[in-house]
Amino acid sequence: MEMFIQTLVAGILIGGVYALIGLGMTLIMGVMRIINLAHGQLMMVAMYITFLLFQYLHLDPYFALLVAMPALFLLGVVIQKYLLNPLLNVDSVIPQNQILMTVGIGMVLTETIRFFFHSDYKSVKTSYSSATFMIGSISWNVPMFVAFGLAVLLTVCLFIFLLKTDAGRSVRATAQNKDAALIMGINAEWITQLTYGLGAAMAAAGGTLLLPIYYLFPDVGGPFTLKAFIITVLGGLGSTVGAIFGGLVLGVAESLGATYVSMALKDAFGMVIFVLVLVFMPGGLKTLTKV
Repeated sequence: MEMFIQTLVAGILIGGVYALIGLGMTLIMGVMRIINLAHGQLMMVAMYITFLLFQYLHLDPYFALLVAMPALFLLGVVIQKYLLNPLLNVDSVIPQNQILMTVGIGMVLTETIRFFFHSDYKSVKTSYSSATFMIGSISWNVPMFVAFGLAVLLTVCLFIFLLKTDAGRSVRATAQNKDAALIMGINAEWITQLTYGLGAAMAAAGGTLLLPIYYLFPDVGGPFTLKAFIITVLGGLGSTVGAIFGGLVLGVAESLGATYVSMALKDAFGMVIFVLVLVFMPGGLKTLTKV
């Protein structure tokens, strides 16, 4: 029983960070109606920014959030404004050309990083990278505990923005009905830029929070794009609350699978749940949460 609780705790902690990453893709999906297949690569860029700040300026990775998130927000706005938005006005035999563009963006980001940093593995080692503390008989990993707490804080801030500000309400209105939002005078083009920037910033936060316990190399973004996509589908396309549950479910599934079956098959359990949800609950977890 003690091992099960320990495994459950580890899964919830990593699931909180997964949820933050998934929230970014969910926001973009809700407003733009596309799956951002460059999501993990944007996270990877933020991880390299954090690595550089730690390596050369000795800035703690958690404080690097104050740099990585704004930097990726701006990068996201630029990508949306100059690469994705123009495709809306181009007639094409391929209706989802924006999705194909995100694939290209992800490849360019990966190969650009590889050109400058090569393919060798890098990591950030801090004084607390291996630190733990005990609550009863349960061991808590300090970096993951702090990452989970910051993920919760950022998620609360995001919900306050969406629920309490005019810009946030405009984002929600555009996600619910873009045509009606346009009739109400909302600048949909600006909202899509804001949303893509916010999604990129959420991905940046997830990457920065994971870096003290994770390895870094140019292709690290691909698996996290897949995780974010699974979370988005698990939670129900466009559901922010569902994305939180989806991230937690994925984290717990991976943790249980790694402990009781095989570390090598950890990612497979998330895929199994993904397939089961598609078959038996195609609307995702939002059919249970009603959001």
